[in-house]
Amino acid sequence: MDVATWLRGIGLGQYEKAFRDNDISEEVLAHLTAEDLTGIGVTSVGHRRKLLDAIASLVVASKSTPNGASASLKTALPLSAPTEAERRQLTVMFVDLVGSTELSHQLDPEELRAVMRRYRSAVTEEVDRFGGHVAKFLGDGVLAYFGWPKAQEDAAERAVKAALRIVAAAGGIKTQEVPHLRARIGIATGLVVIGSLGGGEAERPDEIVGETPNLAARLQQAAGPDQVVISETTRHLVGGIFDLEDLGRQPIKGIGPSVALWRVHGIGRSESRFEGLHGTMLTPFVGRGREIDLLLERWGRVRRTMGQVVLVTGEPGIGKSRLVRFLGDRLRGDWLQEIHFDASPYYANSALRPVISEIRRSAEFASIDPDETQLRKLELLLGRALSDTSGAIPVIADLLGVRTGEQHSLRDLTPQQRKAMTFAALLNWVEGLATRHPLLVVVEDAQWLDPTTLELVDRINNRIAQLPVLLLVTFRPEFKPAWSGAHVDWIVLERLDPIEAAAVAEAVAGKRLPQEVLNEIVAHTDGIPLFIEELTKAMRDLNVIVDAGDHFDLLGSLPAVTVPVTLQDALMARLDPCRPPQGMPRKSVP
Repeated sequence: MDVATWLRGIGLGQYEKAFRDNDISEEVLAHLTAEDLTGIGVTSVGHRRKLLDAIASLVVASKSTPNGASASLKTALPLSAPTEAERRQLTVMFVDLVGSTELSHQLDPEELRAVMRRYRSAVTEEVDRFGGHVAKFLGDGVLAYFGWPKAQEDAAERAVKAALRIVAAAGGIKTQEVPHLRARIGIATGLVVIGSLGGGEAERPDEIVGETPNLAARLQQAAGPDQVVISETTRHLVGGIFDLEDLGRQPIKGIGPSVALWRVHGIGRSESRFEGLHGTMLTPFVGRGREIDLLLERWGRVRRTMGQVVLVTGEPGIGKSRLVRFLGDRLRGDWLQEIHFDASPYYANSALRPVISEIRRSAEFASIDPDETQLRKLELLLGRALSDTSGAIPVIADLLGVRTGEQHSLRDLTPQQRKAMTFAALLNWVEGLATRHPLLVVVEDAQWLDPTTLELVDRINNRIAQLPVLLLVTFRPEFKPAWSGAHVDWIVLERLDPIEAAAVAEAVAGKRLPQEVLNEIVAHTDGIPLFIEELTKAMRDLNVIVDAGDHFDLLGSLPAVTVPVTLQDALMARLDPCRPPQGMPRKSVP
């Protein structure tokens, strides 16, 4: 690889002479540190960060990899060093307890110790809930990682959800002298080196080095009480899943004079996680003609009151959610009704969580709504399906945690009786909707369904034979559904062929791309639509192509392929099962 060409490819060609004068070859490049870059004259913090990120994502191997992931993109990921320290993208969280000094003056030492134990336990519980790792307690602060020791394709999302729950949990800790505790949290995502720094008995395998933990700490300092502040990269990864406030660009000590900050107010109002991540503007659908034809034909049967089930399976990023969205868009205006049960790995053990979330969204519950308002909204929702809601209201309200008064109390029922009544009410709601208009019931990511929701879906399957209902279920290959019969069809989504992959790339770019760029994208994405879209966006942002009216022209030669930040977590999640396990002591709460 020519280092000068690589520098131009990432838009930093002004440093060619400095690299050449200091004999920085491809072999040396991989070992450069921030101090080295400063020493050769890269004084801009932003340029050092961009160089280090690009170095970390260079193609450093050409071997194939298992698990069916894109071998070409995987080999562009950072590899572990011989010392077992490794570069990887990590989402780092810093939690700080507001006013801890004042607490020490207000509380007796024994009482303060008890409060601190409750606080640390609450933070640890929420971090654990979302698959994070508590790395260190720093007095009244907590340092946590998401994406290590096990990579997670949604590490940033997990971190933000955990942060919101930590703020709420801290607010629930009270004493006689203190009405409630208040936490502030900073979250940043970026490349780090993780591994032991040495130190004898104090040696730890989860020490991290890089700008990311420093940025997270600074963001925590910029946050106010009960606030969560995230970095620009984290915001980019979580898309529209959360309700965010742009705090503008602010000077952050030790980081830079202009750093983008975002405050998280809560969960956004997107209809699904897919919409939250990808928005409403989608690229044209390519290469799924047969699958769409099958779905539309089955919908035709549904309109003739013949219930249908279609099972859609495929690896992550292959386009399952995109197919569901495309079908919904095609059926708009067809007197279509929809119910979406979106499963989540965070709530795989929470009974009926996808159902509760769908009802709350459909009824347009707001977090500030009192019980009376939520009850009225629930009555309106159920009234669209049921002529008599008196039996369903108390049962569904109980499921949602909405208080309805003693007259509707279900406290005397056994768990079995309550479950039976809940299932009956939910099934009547589904059937009532279907008797009014054809109904599309979408179950997303069935591999994460909790057992109770899975049983409910089984019951829906058993009830729809004579109803205008299409039950559309998406899942990854590891899930093995038991549904079968003449009304059940399978769609197995395969990777796109090179022609289809090129069509997706040009649809993302918005116009014709140079053949060299298309060849590079097709060669490194193995026909996985998500990879094609993200790598195309990354290529477009490299400033090596220029708008030439109805097409793009290539400026110079292409740089080495790097892994877009949006794919780092997903690819590492595929790689991690193939990597040797690392020892990691469990962090206990003092």
